[in-house]
Amino acid sequence: MPLSKDRSFRVGLIQTSCSLDQDANLAKTVELVREAARRGAQVICLQELFRAQYFCREMRADLFDLAETIPGPSTDELAKIAKEHHVVIVVPVFERRAVGLHHNSAAVLDADGSIAGIYRKMHIPDDPLYFEKFYFTPGDLGFKAIDTRYARVGVLICWDQWYPEGARLTALQGADILFYPTAIGWHPSEKEQYGAAQRDSWRTVQRGHAIANGIWVAAANRIGFEGTPDKGLEFWGSSFIADPQGQLVADASVDKEEILVTTCDIAKMEDVRRNWPFLRDRRIDAYGPILNRWNA
Repeated sequence: MPLSKDRSFRVGLIQTSCSLDQDANLAKTVELVREAARRGAQVICLQELFRAQYFCREMRADLFDLAETIPGPSTDELAKIAKEHHVVIVVPVFERRAVGLHHNSAAVLDADGSIAGIYRKMHIPDDPLYFEKFYFTPGDLGFKAIDTRYARVGVLICWDQWYPEGARLTALQGADILFYPTAIGWHPSEKEQYGAAQRDSWRTVQRGHAIANGIWVAAANRIGFEGTPDKGLEFWGSSFIADPQGQLVADASVDKEEILVTTCDIAKMEDVRRNWPFLRDRRIDAYGPILNRWNA
């Protein structure tokens, strides 16, 4: 894709709740994608593991049955929608790569329905009710910027959003936007004391990626309570799109199903990077120690 500051693209984010019925979740998502396309979205991002409730709250071998291949049922169905509406869709999938080998992945469908690229989540958490290391092998495709009809898109997934290295390496490949499909929420027992700070930190770190890299950033999160009262999660929604100065240009609620659509202008990136030339002033000769686990 030629580098040009005279282009823009319309981004759509889908924020929704998930039921225990995978087929119902897929059908609802298809309709939401259609609606986003009707509103003018050209590049549409779904939330992490959109086809199921967030199953990593518990460690159960039978839940591997939720996994699917790429290409597979989700990408096949959404590829039809991508081709029909001429839209790019970021499709997060619990990927069954081989017998006993699974990833938390996202397939990027181009506007003709083809698979433009795949990203596999690099950073895998292991926290109470986020037992992802039980299910997912860390990604082995690296950080990627994927060319599509409308934009060069970078995709990182949820826990990746806390790591500036992933954002930087993706931006350095010429990405126009960083998408973060997400499943994050509150432990109900912690919400009153820590909830506001947790949500603020989540937003702030991603807005920081936008600022440090002079790039558009978009996070799509789910809503709703999933699980039992004592071992459940309340997902906080709050999907957003931030411009290259980190300003929120679209902002969803904590508890409602919403579609966010906004225009991302490459001229804004050009302007910000000219005035805040962080990429120019990087000291790449001095960053070698970052490859060490610790430098004390």
